[in-house]
Amino acid sequence: MTESTEPEVGQTYRIGAVARLTGIPPDTLRVWERRYAVVTPVRSEAGTRLYRAEDVSRLNLIKRLVDNGDAISHVARLSLEHLRQRAQGLDTPVPTSQETRPCRVAVLGPSLPMLLQSAGAGLSDDASDVQFAGLYTEESSFRDHAGQLGLDLLVLECPTIHDDQLRHLADLAARSGAPRTLVVYSYASRDVVNRLEAQHIVAKRAPVDAVELKRWCVAMHGAATAAAPALLGDFDLSEPPPARLYDTAALSRIAAASPTVKCECPHHLVQLVSSLVAFEAYSRECENRNADDAALHAFLHAATAQARATMETALARVVEAEGIDI
Repeated sequence: MTESTEPEVGQTYRIGAVARLTGIPPDTLRVWERRYAVVTPVRSEAGTRLYRAEDVSRLNLIKRLVDNGDAISHVARLSLEHLRQRAQGLDTPVPTSQETRPCRVAVLGPSLPMLLQSAGAGLSDDASDVQFAGLYTEESSFRDHAGQLGLDLLVLECPTIHDDQLRHLADLAARSGAPRTLVVYSYASRDVVNRLEAQHIVAKRAPVDAVELKRWCVAMHGAATAAAPALLGDFDLSEPPPARLYDTAALSRIAAASPTVKCECPHHLVQLVSSLVAFEAYSRECENRNADDAALHAFLHAATAQARATMETALARVVEAEGIDI
């Protein structure tokens, strides 16, 4: 089936584009769909997952909430409007005088949990910058409790890692609800490590002691706190772009008007708005034609529409100040 004959549900995105738009690795996204039904993508005749703009908006909000401590099981089925309300204020900068809260960590592995216990790394130590919310040597116990721990970081100890384990590791990461995962390994090929990193899973080589592990946890937690916003930031793909204030004819009349002051601001603003209108259309057309770059073009289209609306507001202020009749 060609791109043009896929289901008529508006603009859709393949799973790779959605991963780039939201920062959710494809394997994690599949687990969230299967276990929590976070979204229900449509399917092409070939069985390819196709995500709608509303799906991308839901996933962006869910990712932000999970990154800020919500369990995936608690937010997965909320409505889009409820998600937006719950996410309000999450991006408000924290005052520099406020201390960063401790990093809540769970550790699953054959020997690292026991090493931490013997080193005196107690559970939920409020005096530390790292709180070990759970230390597990049995996967079944971890799976029973992980979703209720409110984790910032999951540490998986894997003496060896092979290709056929990657999906299982991604499943554990998704089950934990932690926004970040650290894998401590002894032996793995460079290709396997690269594939872990492509899934936003950090890999560190063993051996590691309790002090070094805490240092890694603090560093990853600090990087998460200071990280740049997701690719789309506040752009909501499920919302239509801002309506145009001025059509082409109105822009031409403004450009032709004689300003009352000796400046060319109306003319320059018209040029800026016209250029943004043209690029807005261009980026939208590129998005429709090029599925591989859909994530980038979705961002460009949303960003350009917002910039155009901002400059139209500025132009409206100038039109009013100059008394231009359009």
